[in-house]
Amino acid sequence: MFKPFLAALGLLSIAGVAGAHVTLEQAEAAAGVTTKITLRIPHGCEGQATQAVTLQVPDGFYAAKPMPKAGWVLETVTGPYAAPYDNHGTAMTEGVRQIVWSQGNLDDAWYDEFTLRGTVGPDVAPGTVLYFPAVQTCATATAEWTDVSGSAGSETPAPGLTVVAGPAASSHAHGHGTGHGAMQMADAAFTLGALTLTGPFSRATLPNAPVAGGFVTIANTGTEDDRLIGAASDAAGHMEVHEMIMDGDVMKMRALADGLPLPAGQTVELKPGGYHIMFMDLQRPLVEGETVDVTLTFEKAGQITVPLAVGARDAGAAMHGGHADMAKTP
Repeated sequence: MFKPFLAALGLLSIAGVAGAHVTLEQAEAAAGVTTKITLRIPHGCEGQATQAVTLQVPDGFYAAKPMPKAGWVLETVTGPYAAPYDNHGTAMTEGVRQIVWSQGNLDDAWYDEFTLRGTVGPDVAPGTVLYFPAVQTCATATAEWTDVSGSAGSETPAPGLTVVAGPAASSHAHGHGTGHGAMQMADAAFTLGALTLTGPFSRATLPNAPVAGGFVTIANTGTEDDRLIGAASDAAGHMEVHEMIMDGDVMKMRALADGLPLPAGQTVELKPGGYHIMFMDLQRPLVEGETVDVTLTFEKAGQITVPLAVGARDAGAAMHGGHADMAKTP
């Protein structure tokens, strides 16, 4: 299925490559984690406007979904994976392998970005570089960025993403790791675009508890504001983003309907007694020493799944008082 594309790469003329290369905004991604990939186009082909961008999805990057762009036609080509991908117990044997944005007009003097999201395979070894070969098509010229050799002197390097260690294998497919492995997850850092998430944790619940809290520190190292707008987990019927506020002499919780702002260059801490994500309608108890996977959705950065290490029930009594109040007041 990919022979026509690969053959076409061999026939493409190498355009003038003086100046910046086509690169990815993200330098790293964690194995086993859903992340956003942003392809940066800094110039055209030999001074001509870019009319189409073709991106090849490498083995090891699964469930790719491109973001549409206004003024461009979006097409995808599916094909088999080199190895099946376990998507929450369902074996996925094929998916998007090539993405084409076409019929656009990106002037040589302008800059733009082309975005997709997907999951780095949990079995991809840390240190592996996943290359995303890209081709710009202009009126009478092309610029190919398809050299996957990793050579520092390459004039046409394919954009690459270095894989870093993700959730420990002991956390299982649904995040039920135990003991020391769960403690390591609490010390882990996860990167999604300009966002860095550290210290994700929750707390053990009683067998019939209907709710629980989730906490994490989020640093926005970019130049644009972002916003945490949602969360999901198979451990909860649904989840909400909350804050604790004082109502007279009583501390209460309320849902943030518009999400939690993450200003550029600042760090926001979700912690007991403050901002937090709320597990509503718990499907099972959260057990100390285990982990629970939560998918966080951001307005600009996209989605990432992180394992929350489950600590002791009595770690922060103030928050549990808030939970009891919330359980009575939807």
